[in-house]
Amino acid sequence: MHSSTKILNSFLISAALLFTACNEKEQTQVKKEMPPLQVNTITVKKEPIPIWKQYTGMTKASSEQEVKARVSGILKKIYFEDGATVTKGQKLFMIEQDEYIAARDAARAKKAQDEASLRLAEADVARYEPLVKEGLAPRATLEQYQAQRAGLKAAIGGDIAEIKRAQLELSYTMVRAPINGKVSARHVDIGNLVGHGESTLLTTIMSVDPIYAYFSPSQDDVRLFQKYRNKEKPDVFIEVRGSMEDIRLDGYVDFANNKVDSLTSTISMRATINNKQGKVLPGTFVYVNLFINDKYEFRMIPPEVILSDQLGKFIYVVDENSKVKRVDITTDYSTKYYVSVKDGLKDGDRVIVSALVKLRPGRRVTPKDVTDTQGIKAILKNNNLTPKEK
Repeated sequence: MHSSTKILNSFLISAALLFTACNEKEQTQVKKEMPPLQVNTITVKKEPIPIWKQYTGMTKASSEQEVKARVSGILKKIYFEDGATVTKGQKLFMIEQDEYIAARDAARAKKAQDEASLRLAEADVARYEPLVKEGLAPRATLEQYQAQRAGLKAAIGGDIAEIKRAQLELSYTMVRAPINGKVSARHVDIGNLVGHGESTLLTTIMSVDPIYAYFSPSQDDVRLFQKYRNKEKPDVFIEVRGSMEDIRLDGYVDFANNKVDSLTSTISMRATINNKQGKVLPGTFVYVNLFINDKYEFRMIPPEVILSDQLGKFIYVVDENSKVKRVDITTDYSTKYYVSVKDGLKDGDRVIVSALVKLRPGRRVTPKDVTDTQGIKAILKNNNLTPKEK
């Protein structure tokens, strides 16, 4: 009985071992028959790359003008809609004009009256001068007429000045836009008395084209920027990120403050941004991307190809046998568009940029070079990160 049991157990064990060996052989055959994985690669090399630095900032109107009443009177007309875009010289308000038209006409009448008196005085002087010369009239009378003539000339000069003042005040009754820009809500309504004893604020106009973007790099960043920049007015672009769409507008840096903020150790800088369509309004939070230089060489790769584990950051490359190879790297400067690799890569390495989750070291692949369309130069071109020539 025991002998039969031992024979049966030996048979079962042998069968199990045979099955396991066959299974391993089949798996080995499957592995050997697995086709190469199709992957895209980019070839890296050390080359000049435009360097951009990103900061946060806030926009501000390039010009902000308070429109006030310069004369007093009843507001008669409003020529714009709240929030409208207006141009310089466009009519905004009209203040009652009757009083100022009357003052102008009175000044003109006064001038005409004085001119008539002057003509009479000049005639008297012309009549008395030969009489006094011949001793037929007293000199005192001539001198009286001459003084009267001089006084009337001075009065006419005053009349001219009064006409100009009256005409100027009349022009102030038609309130016009001092700049191009976007107008705020009006602060007064038709029928209000404005400008009585004070310069009543009527509305405010903000010029948003161009628009300013203020940002504050650290003083160390500013020193590096001043050392390495290769443009007098460096390129810059701002980004406004939203749930519906992202907005990008280009411009240039035209101002840096002359002192360091003692509380933050930063220096305020300003970028002038092209905002023709008025997409960005004053007070908008923006990302400011500042161009530094494009004359220094780096080995750059896209950030999305970098993986990490407990050993650190690494990428996958294709070796000379068309197999996947893990390469540990040390990175340096980085943005959302590229990462500088300080150590680990050499010129000519083929970095894998696709099918990353399927890769394992040693797996055979069929690489396709996509450097022209997915390499760093292509990324820079597609995102308009190549600065214009000076």
